Amino acid sequence: MTTIEDHPTVKRMRAQPKQVQIPGLPKLDTEWLRALAVEAGADDVGFVEISNPDVADQRQEILSSFARAKTLISFVVRMNRENIRTPARSISNLEFHHAGDEVNEVARRIVHTLEDRGVRVMNAAAMGFPMEMDRWPDQMWVVSHKPVAVAAGLGRMGIHRNVIHPRFGNFILLGTVVTEAEVTSYSRPIDYNPCLECKLCVAACPTGAIKPDGLFDFSACYTHNYHEFMGGFTDWVENVADSRSGHEYRKKVSDAETVSVWQSLSFGPNYKAAYCLSVCPAGEDVISPFLDDRKQFLADVVKPLQNKQETVYVIEGSDAEPYVAKRFGNKKTKRVHNGLRPHTIKNFLFGLQLVFQREAAGDLDATYHFTFTGEERKEATVTIRGKQLTVADGHVGTPDLRVTADSRTWLRFIGREVTIVWALLRRKIRVAGGSPKLLLAFGRCFPS
Repeated sequence: MTTIEDHPTVKRMRAQPKQVQIPGLPKLDTEWLRALAVEAGADDVGFVEISNPDVADQRQEILSSFARAKTLISFVVRMNRENIRTPARSISNLEFHHAGDEVNEVARRIVHTLEDRGVRVMNAAAMGFPMEMDRWPDQMWVVSHKPVAVAAGLGRMGIHRNVIHPRFGNFILLGTVVTEAEVTSYSRPIDYNPCLECKLCVAACPTGAIKPDGLFDFSACYTHNYHEFMGGFTDWVENVADSRSGHEYRKKVSDAETVSVWQSLSFGPNYKAAYCLSVCPAGEDVISPFLDDRKQFLADVVKPLQNKQETVYVIEGSDAEPYVAKRFGNKKTKRVHNGLRPHTIKNFLFGLQLVFQREAAGDLDATYHFTFTGEERKEATVTIRGKQLTVADGHVGTPDLRVTADSRTWLRFIGREVTIVWALLRRKIRVAGGSPKLLLAFGRCFPS
Protein backbone atom coordinates (compact mmCIF):
# COMPACT_ATOMS: atom_id res chain seq x y z
CA MET A 1 0.00 0.00 0.00
CA THR A 2 1.56 3.28 -1.10
CA THR A 3 -1.30 5.69 -0.37
CA ILE A 4 -4.52 5.60 1.65
CA GLU A 5 -6.44 5.16 -1.60
CA ASP A 6 -4.80 1.73 -2.00
CA HIS A 7 -6.19 0.50 1.34
CA PRO A 8 -8.82 -2.28 0.90
CA THR A 9 -11.36 -0.50 3.10
CA VAL A 10 -11.02 2.75 1.14
CA LYS A 11 -11.33 0.88 -2.17
CA ARG A 12 -14.54 -0.83 -1.06
CA MET A 13 -16.04 2.46 0.15
CA ARG A 14 -15.10 4.26 -3.08
CA ALA A 15 -16.75 1.49 -5.10
CA GLN A 16 -20.13 1.93 -3.38
CA PRO A 17 -22.79 4.15 -4.99
CA LYS A 18 -22.83 7.72 -3.72
CA GLN A 19 -25.74 8.43 -1.38
CA VAL A 20 -27.61 11.68 -1.70
CA GLN A 21 -26.93 13.78 1.40
CA ILE A 22 -30.07 15.27 2.97
CA PRO A 23 -29.34 18.61 4.67
CA GLY A 24 -29.90 18.41 8.41
CA LEU A 25 -30.52 15.35 10.54
CA PRO A 26 -34.15 14.17 10.65
CA LYS A 27 -35.80 14.55 14.04
CA LEU A 28 -36.35 11.39 16.03
CA ASP A 29 -39.94 10.58 16.90
CA THR A 30 -40.37 11.15 20.62
CA GLU A 31 -42.66 8.18 21.23
CA TRP A 32 -40.40 5.85 19.26
CA LEU A 33 -37.42 7.02 21.28
CA ARG A 34 -39.36 6.63 24.52
CA ALA A 35 -40.25 3.04 23.58
CA LEU A 36 -36.62 2.37 22.72
CA ALA A 37 -35.49 3.56 26.15
CA VAL A 38 -38.14 1.49 27.94
CA GLU A 39 -37.20 -1.58 25.93
CA ALA A 40 -33.57 -0.94 26.93
CA GLY A 41 -34.65 -1.15 30.58
CA ALA A 42 -35.57 2.40 31.62
CA ASP A 43 -38.60 2.79 33.90
CA ASP A 44 -39.32 6.33 32.71
CA VAL A 45 -37.72 8.75 30.28
CA GLY A 46 -37.83 12.42 29.28
CA PHE A 47 -36.15 14.68 26.74
CA VAL A 48 -34.41 18.03 27.19
CA GLU A 49 -33.09 20.30 24.47
CA ILE A 50 -29.53 21.52 24.95
CA SER A 51 -30.75 25.14 24.75
CA ASN A 52 -33.13 24.67 27.70
CA PRO A 53 -32.31 27.37 30.29
CA ASP A 54 -32.78 24.81 33.09
CA VAL A 55 -29.51 23.15 32.02
CA ALA A 56 -27.70 26.32 30.96
CA ASP A 57 -25.03 25.90 33.62
CA GLN A 58 -24.15 22.49 32.18
CA ARG A 59 -24.25 23.34 28.48
CA GLN A 60 -20.59 24.27 28.08
CA GLU A 61 -19.35 21.12 29.84
CA ILE A 62 -21.64 18.89 27.77
CA LEU A 63 -20.61 20.52 24.50
CA SER A 64 -16.94 20.23 25.41
CA SER A 65 -17.44 16.46 25.70
CA PHE A 66 -19.80 16.09 22.73
CA ALA A 67 -19.81 19.13 20.45
CA ARG A 68 -22.82 17.98 18.40
CA ALA A 69 -25.17 17.66 21.38
CA LYS A 70 -28.75 18.68 20.66
CA THR A 71 -30.84 16.51 22.98
CA LEU A 72 -30.40 15.08 26.47
CA ILE A 73 -32.23 11.80 27.05
CA SER A 74 -32.87 11.52 30.79
CA PHE A 75 -34.12 8.28 32.27
CA VAL A 76 -34.70 6.57 35.61
CA VAL A 77 -34.22 3.01 36.85
CA ARG A 78 -36.15 1.92 39.93
CA MET A 79 -34.52 0.47 43.00
CA ASN A 80 -36.10 -2.13 45.27
CA ARG A 81 -37.48 -0.16 48.22
CA GLU A 82 -37.05 -2.61 51.09
CA ASN A 83 -33.42 -3.13 50.12
CA ILE A 84 -32.81 0.59 50.64
CA ARG A 85 -34.85 0.80 53.86
CA THR A 86 -33.15 -1.97 55.80
CA PRO A 87 -30.69 -1.10 58.59
CA ALA A 88 -28.39 -3.74 57.05
CA ARG A 89 -26.46 -1.35 54.85
CA SER A 90 -24.68 -4.16 53.02
CA ILE A 91 -28.03 -4.98 51.42
CA SER A 92 -28.66 -1.32 50.63
CA ASN A 93 -25.24 -0.87 49.08
CA LEU A 94 -25.67 -3.97 46.97
CA GLU A 95 -28.93 -2.48 45.66
CA PHE A 96 -27.27 0.87 44.93
CA HIS A 97 -24.45 -0.76 43.02
CA HIS A 98 -26.62 -3.26 41.16
CA ALA A 99 -29.11 -0.55 40.09
CA GLY A 100 -26.21 1.72 39.19
CA ASP A 101 -24.75 -0.93 36.91
CA GLU A 102 -28.18 -1.33 35.35
CA VAL A 103 -28.38 2.42 34.67
CA ASN A 104 -25.07 2.28 32.84
CA GLU A 105 -26.20 -0.76 30.85
CA VAL A 106 -29.48 0.92 29.88
CA ALA A 107 -27.56 3.95 28.64
CA ARG A 108 -25.21 1.74 26.67
CA ARG A 109 -28.11 -0.11 25.02
CA ILE A 110 -29.73 3.16 23.98
CA VAL A 111 -26.45 4.40 22.55
CA HIS A 112 -25.83 1.12 20.74
CA THR A 113 -29.26 1.09 19.08
CA LEU A 114 -29.11 4.72 17.95
CA GLU A 115 -25.56 4.33 16.68
CA ASP A 116 -26.66 1.37 14.56
CA ARG A 117 -29.21 3.72 12.97
CA GLY A 118 -26.52 6.23 12.04
CA VAL A 119 -27.20 8.67 14.89
CA ARG A 120 -24.23 10.06 16.76
CA VAL A 121 -24.86 9.59 20.47
CA MET A 122 -22.93 9.34 23.74
CA ASN A 123 -23.54 7.99 27.23
CA ALA A 124 -23.03 11.36 28.91
CA ALA A 125 -21.74 10.11 32.24
CA ALA A 126 -21.68 7.10 34.50
CA MET A 127 -24.48 6.90 37.08
CA GLY A 128 -21.99 7.56 39.85
CA PHE A 129 -18.44 6.42 39.21
CA PRO A 130 -16.08 6.57 37.40
CA MET A 131 -15.68 10.34 37.15
CA GLU A 132 -13.05 12.75 35.87
CA MET A 133 -11.02 12.35 39.05
CA ASP A 134 -8.10 14.40 37.74
CA ARG A 135 -10.30 17.44 38.42
CA TRP A 136 -10.67 16.69 42.14
CA PRO A 137 -11.78 18.55 44.22
CA ASP A 138 -13.47 20.64 41.51
CA GLN A 139 -16.39 19.43 39.38
CA MET A 140 -15.62 15.87 38.34
CA TRP A 141 -18.79 14.98 36.45
CA VAL A 142 -19.65 15.59 32.80
CA VAL A 143 -23.39 15.86 33.42
CA SER A 144 -25.27 16.48 36.66
CA HIS A 145 -28.14 14.04 36.29
CA LYS A 146 -30.50 15.64 38.85
CA PRO A 147 -31.24 19.00 37.15
CA VAL A 148 -31.53 17.22 33.79
CA ALA A 149 -34.09 14.81 35.24
CA VAL A 150 -36.09 17.70 36.72
CA ALA A 151 -36.07 19.54 33.38
CA ALA A 152 -37.16 16.28 31.70
CA GLY A 153 -40.27 16.01 33.89
CA LEU A 154 -39.03 13.00 35.86
CA GLY A 155 -39.59 14.57 39.27
CA ARG A 156 -38.63 17.43 41.55
CA MET A 157 -35.98 17.88 44.21
CA GLY A 158 -37.11 17.12 47.77
CA ILE A 159 -35.78 18.92 50.84
CA HIS A 160 -33.27 16.06 51.11
CA ARG A 161 -31.75 17.12 47.76
CA ASN A 162 -32.79 13.98 45.91
CA VAL A 163 -35.08 13.79 42.90
CA ILE A 164 -38.51 12.42 43.79
CA HIS A 165 -40.33 10.76 40.89
CA PRO A 166 -44.12 11.30 41.01
CA ARG A 167 -44.74 7.56 40.88
CA PHE A 168 -41.59 5.78 42.08
CA GLY A 169 -40.62 8.30 44.75
CA ASN A 170 -36.92 8.75 45.45
CA PHE A 171 -36.19 5.05 44.98
CA ILE A 172 -34.59 5.71 41.62
CA LEU A 173 -31.21 6.19 40.02
CA LEU A 174 -30.66 8.55 37.11
CA GLY A 175 -28.92 8.34 33.76
CA THR A 176 -28.37 10.69 30.81
CA VAL A 177 -27.63 10.07 27.14
CA VAL A 178 -26.66 12.88 24.74
CA THR A 179 -27.42 12.78 21.03
CA GLU A 180 -26.85 14.98 18.00
CA ALA A 181 -30.47 14.44 16.91
CA GLU A 182 -33.40 16.63 17.81
CA VAL A 183 -36.70 15.02 18.78
CA THR A 184 -40.23 15.84 17.67
CA SER A 185 -41.26 17.11 21.12
CA TYR A 186 -39.49 17.88 24.38
CA SER A 187 -40.52 17.25 27.97
CA ARG A 188 -41.37 19.89 30.55
CA PRO A 189 -41.03 19.84 34.34
CA ILE A 190 -43.97 18.46 36.31
CA ASP A 191 -46.23 21.14 37.81
CA TYR A 192 -45.93 20.07 41.46
CA ASN A 193 -43.35 18.73 43.88
CA PRO A 194 -43.98 15.15 45.08
CA CYS A 195 -42.08 15.99 48.30
CA LEU A 196 -44.53 15.85 51.22
CA GLU A 197 -42.31 18.01 53.46
CA CYS A 198 -42.99 15.44 56.18
CA LYS A 199 -39.45 15.96 57.54
CA LEU A 200 -38.85 12.24 58.04
CA CYS A 201 -35.54 12.70 56.24
CA VAL A 202 -34.66 15.33 58.85
CA ALA A 203 -35.54 12.93 61.66
CA ALA A 204 -33.58 10.00 60.21
CA CYS A 205 -30.38 11.77 59.13
CA PRO A 206 -27.72 10.74 61.66
CA THR A 207 -25.61 13.89 61.11
CA GLY A 208 -28.27 16.62 61.08
CA ALA A 209 -27.28 17.53 57.51
CA ILE A 210 -30.90 18.14 56.46
CA LYS A 211 -32.27 21.12 58.32
CA PRO A 212 -35.97 21.61 59.16
CA ASP A 213 -35.88 25.03 57.47
CA GLY A 214 -34.67 23.52 54.18
CA LEU A 215 -30.97 24.30 54.46
CA PHE A 216 -28.45 21.56 53.82
CA ASP A 217 -25.09 20.94 55.51
CA PHE A 218 -23.07 19.42 52.68
CA SER A 219 -20.01 18.87 54.86
CA ALA A 220 -21.90 16.81 57.46
CA CYS A 221 -23.47 14.54 54.83
CA TYR A 222 -20.27 14.17 52.83
CA THR A 223 -18.05 13.46 55.84
CA HIS A 224 -20.19 10.58 57.12
CA ASN A 225 -22.16 9.07 54.25
CA TYR A 226 -19.22 9.22 51.85
CA HIS A 227 -16.56 8.30 54.41
CA GLU A 228 -15.16 5.53 52.21
CA PHE A 229 -15.30 7.63 49.05
CA MET A 230 -12.83 10.23 47.77
CA GLY A 231 -11.94 12.56 50.66
CA GLY A 232 -12.57 9.95 53.33
CA PHE A 233 -10.33 7.56 51.45
CA THR A 234 -7.51 10.12 51.37
CA ASP A 235 -7.91 10.48 55.15
CA TRP A 236 -7.52 6.71 55.53
CA VAL A 237 -4.40 6.71 53.31
CA GLU A 238 -2.89 9.48 55.41
CA ASN A 239 -3.59 7.48 58.56
CA VAL A 240 -1.68 4.59 57.02
CA ALA A 241 1.20 6.84 55.91
CA ASP A 242 1.46 8.60 59.28
CA SER A 243 1.48 5.39 61.33
CA ARG A 244 4.91 4.13 62.37
CA SER A 245 3.67 0.62 63.16
CA GLY A 246 0.65 -1.64 62.93
CA HIS A 247 -0.05 -0.96 66.60
CA GLU A 248 -0.13 2.79 66.02
CA TYR A 249 -2.37 2.33 62.98
CA ARG A 250 -4.85 0.26 64.99
CA LYS A 251 -5.10 3.09 67.52
CA LYS A 252 -6.45 5.27 64.72
CA VAL A 253 -8.43 2.77 62.66
CA SER A 254 -10.31 -0.23 64.03
CA ASP A 255 -10.12 -3.65 62.41
CA ALA A 256 -13.79 -3.30 61.39
CA GLU A 257 -13.02 -0.02 59.64
CA THR A 258 -10.05 -1.51 57.86
CA VAL A 259 -12.01 -4.45 56.45
CA SER A 260 -14.84 -2.07 55.52
CA VAL A 261 -12.35 -0.09 53.42
CA TRP A 262 -11.21 -3.38 51.87
CA GLN A 263 -14.84 -4.18 51.04
CA SER A 264 -15.31 -0.77 49.42
CA LEU A 265 -12.16 -1.25 47.34
CA SER A 266 -13.15 -4.77 46.33
CA PHE A 267 -16.89 -4.50 45.71
CA GLY A 268 -17.64 -0.78 45.32
CA PRO A 269 -17.66 2.08 47.84
CA ASN A 270 -20.14 1.73 50.66
CA TYR A 271 -22.54 4.47 51.68
CA LYS A 272 -22.72 4.80 55.45
CA ALA A 273 -26.30 6.03 55.61
CA ALA A 274 -28.48 7.45 52.79
CA TYR A 275 -31.28 7.21 55.36
CA CYS A 276 -33.01 10.19 53.75
CA LEU A 277 -33.82 7.94 50.78
CA SER A 278 -34.83 5.05 53.02
CA VAL A 279 -37.56 6.87 54.94
CA CYS A 280 -39.05 9.05 52.19
CA PRO A 281 -42.75 8.12 51.71
CA ALA A 282 -43.37 10.27 48.63
CA GLY A 283 -44.53 8.86 45.28
CA GLU A 284 -47.74 7.17 44.18
CA ASP A 285 -46.28 3.65 44.41
CA VAL A 286 -44.73 4.36 47.79
CA ILE A 287 -47.11 6.49 49.84
CA SER A 288 -49.88 4.04 50.84
CA PRO A 289 -48.29 2.57 54.00
CA PHE A 290 -47.54 6.08 55.23
CA LEU A 291 -51.09 7.28 54.63
CA ASP A 292 -52.71 4.14 56.03
CA ASP A 293 -50.85 4.06 59.36
CA ARG A 294 -48.18 6.68 60.02
CA LYS A 295 -47.34 5.29 63.44
CA GLN A 296 -46.68 1.87 62.00
CA PHE A 297 -44.65 3.38 59.15
CA LEU A 298 -42.44 5.12 61.68
CA ALA A 299 -42.02 1.88 63.63
CA ASP A 300 -41.24 -0.19 60.54
CA VAL A 301 -39.05 2.21 58.56
CA VAL A 302 -37.80 5.19 60.58
CA LYS A 303 -37.16 3.86 64.08
CA PRO A 304 -34.87 0.97 63.06
CA LEU A 305 -32.53 3.45 61.40
CA GLN A 306 -32.67 5.90 64.29
CA ASN A 307 -32.03 3.12 66.79
CA LYS A 308 -29.17 1.52 64.91
CA GLN A 309 -25.94 1.47 66.89
CA GLU A 310 -23.22 2.81 64.63
CA THR A 311 -20.28 5.16 64.33
CA VAL A 312 -21.01 8.56 62.83
CA TYR A 313 -18.01 10.27 61.26
CA VAL A 314 -17.73 13.98 62.04
CA ILE A 315 -15.32 16.88 61.75
CA GLU A 316 -14.02 18.25 65.02
CA GLY A 317 -15.82 21.50 65.76
CA SER A 318 -18.59 20.84 63.23
CA ASP A 319 -22.29 21.23 63.90
CA ALA A 320 -22.71 17.48 63.37
CA GLU A 321 -20.61 16.54 66.39
CA PRO A 322 -22.90 17.97 69.14
CA TYR A 323 -25.99 17.09 67.08
CA VAL A 324 -25.23 13.36 67.20
CA ALA A 325 -24.54 13.47 70.94
CA LYS A 326 -27.80 15.31 71.63
CA ARG A 327 -30.07 13.47 69.19
CA PHE A 328 -28.74 9.90 69.12
CA GLY A 329 -27.51 8.50 72.42
CA ASN A 330 -27.04 5.08 70.81
CA LYS A 331 -24.60 6.35 68.16
CA LYS A 332 -20.99 7.28 68.82
CA THR A 333 -18.96 9.84 66.91
CA LYS A 334 -15.47 9.56 65.51
CA ARG A 335 -13.50 12.60 64.43
CA VAL A 336 -12.01 12.40 60.96
CA HIS A 337 -10.87 14.68 58.15
CA ASN A 338 -13.01 14.77 55.01
CA GLY A 339 -10.26 15.59 52.51
CA LEU A 340 -11.99 18.75 51.26
CA ARG A 341 -8.75 20.63 50.72
CA PRO A 342 -8.97 23.37 48.06
CA HIS A 343 -6.20 23.44 45.50
CA THR A 344 -7.00 26.90 44.15
CA ILE A 345 -8.27 30.16 45.64
CA LYS A 346 -11.29 29.93 43.34
CA ASN A 347 -12.04 26.51 44.77
CA PHE A 348 -11.52 27.79 48.33
CA LEU A 349 -14.05 30.60 47.89
CA PHE A 350 -16.62 28.31 46.27
CA GLY A 351 -16.11 25.65 48.94
CA LEU A 352 -16.90 28.05 51.78
CA GLN A 353 -20.58 27.60 51.00
CA LEU A 354 -20.22 23.83 51.31
CA VAL A 355 -18.39 23.65 54.62
CA PHE A 356 -19.91 26.62 56.49
CA GLN A 357 -21.20 25.61 59.95
CA ARG A 358 -23.90 28.02 61.03
CA GLU A 359 -24.16 26.85 64.64
CA ALA A 360 -20.40 27.16 65.02
CA ALA A 361 -20.72 30.70 63.67
CA GLY A 362 -22.91 31.57 66.66
CA ASP A 363 -23.38 35.32 67.00
CA LEU A 364 -20.39 36.23 64.83
CA ASP A 365 -21.11 39.41 62.86
CA ALA A 366 -18.15 40.30 60.67
CA THR A 367 -17.12 41.28 57.15
CA TYR A 368 -13.76 40.10 55.83
CA HIS A 369 -11.87 41.57 52.88
CA PHE A 370 -9.49 39.00 51.39
CA THR A 371 -6.65 39.98 49.07
CA PHE A 372 -4.76 37.04 47.60
CA THR A 373 -1.38 37.66 45.98
CA GLY A 374 1.28 35.59 44.29
CA GLU A 375 0.39 32.78 41.90
CA GLU A 376 -3.36 33.38 42.04
CA ARG A 377 -4.48 36.97 42.50
CA LYS A 378 -7.99 37.50 43.75
CA GLU A 379 -10.04 39.90 45.88
CA ALA A 380 -13.15 38.73 47.71
CA THR A 381 -15.52 39.71 50.51
CA VAL A 382 -16.85 37.17 52.99
CA THR A 383 -19.63 38.22 55.34
CA ILE A 384 -20.91 36.13 58.26
CA ARG A 385 -23.98 37.56 59.94
CA GLY A 386 -27.00 36.00 61.64
CA LYS A 387 -25.59 32.49 61.00
CA GLN A 388 -25.64 33.23 57.27
CA LEU A 389 -22.72 33.34 54.84
CA THR A 390 -22.26 35.45 51.72
CA VAL A 391 -19.25 35.45 49.40
CA ALA A 392 -18.77 38.23 46.84
CA ASP A 393 -16.14 39.09 44.25
CA GLY A 394 -14.05 42.14 45.01
CA HIS A 395 -14.04 44.27 48.14
CA VAL A 396 -17.57 45.22 49.11
CA GLY A 397 -18.56 47.42 52.06
CA THR A 398 -16.52 48.24 55.14
CA PRO A 399 -14.48 45.34 56.51
CA ASP A 400 -14.08 44.35 60.13
CA LEU A 401 -10.85 42.62 59.16
CA ARG A 402 -8.57 42.79 56.13
CA VAL A 403 -6.61 39.65 55.27
CA THR A 404 -3.77 39.75 52.75
CA ALA A 405 -2.26 36.38 51.93
CA ASP A 406 0.10 34.77 49.49
CA SER A 407 -2.24 32.40 47.64
CA ARG A 408 0.05 29.36 47.86
CA THR A 409 0.68 29.89 51.57
CA TRP A 410 -3.04 30.29 52.26
CA LEU A 411 -3.80 26.98 50.55
CA ARG A 412 -1.03 25.28 52.52
CA PHE A 413 -2.51 26.74 55.71
CA ILE A 414 -5.99 25.45 54.80
CA GLY A 415 -4.41 22.06 54.05
CA ARG A 416 -2.76 22.00 57.52
CA GLU A 417 0.72 22.02 55.98
CA VAL A 418 1.75 25.22 57.80
CA THR A 419 0.42 26.94 60.90
CA ILE A 420 -1.11 30.39 61.03
CA VAL A 421 1.66 31.48 63.46
CA TRP A 422 4.33 30.41 60.95
CA ALA A 423 2.58 32.30 58.15
CA LEU A 424 2.06 35.45 60.24
CA LEU A 425 5.67 35.56 61.43
CA ARG A 426 6.91 35.32 57.85
CA ARG A 427 4.31 37.88 56.72
CA LYS A 428 2.94 35.44 54.16
CA ILE A 429 -0.43 36.14 55.77
CA ARG A 430 -1.17 39.60 57.20
CA VAL A 431 -4.21 40.93 59.00
CA ALA A 432 -5.17 44.57 59.53
CA GLY A 433 -8.05 46.80 60.49
CA GLY A 434 -9.41 44.59 63.26
CA SER A 435 -8.66 42.07 65.97
CA PRO A 436 -6.75 38.93 64.88
CA LYS A 437 -9.30 37.03 66.97
CA LEU A 438 -11.73 37.60 64.09
CA LEU A 439 -9.53 35.35 61.95
CA LEU A 440 -9.77 32.60 64.55
CA ALA A 441 -13.55 33.09 64.67
CA PHE A 442 -13.60 32.79 60.88
CA GLY A 443 -11.75 29.47 61.04
CA ARG A 444 -14.23 28.01 63.53
CA CYS A 445 -16.99 28.44 60.94
CA PHE A 446 -15.22 26.20 58.42
CA PRO A 447 -13.80 23.08 60.13
CA SER A 448 -12.55 20.43 57.73
